[in-house]
Amino acid sequence: MYIISLTYVKPLTEIEEYLRLHREFLDLYYAKEIFLASGPKNPRDGGIILASGKVSRAELDEILTEDPFRQHDLARYDVVEFEPSKHHGALSGII
Repeated sequence: MYIISLTYVKPLTEIEEYLRLHREFLDLYYAKEIFLASGPKNPRDGGIILASGKVSRAELDEILTEDPFRQHDLARYDVVEFEPSKHHGALSGII
């Protein structure tokens, strides 16, 4: 699994301009069961995406290049990969 931490590098006014497109990007990968959860950080200086381990790190890196936030240099991306040793039953088959 992966934790993707986005840190905004541009003002929120610029982030807001691309938020709809960013959410459409997220929806695409939710439909493919690659993204499992996402949302803004508190305080709102970025966001988090939780991704399944169904893809390799190289595949995930390629997916993230499609994010409008990355395409317009609005955020920095930090990816942490981990192997869950325990998980809630609701995640069976999707992690």
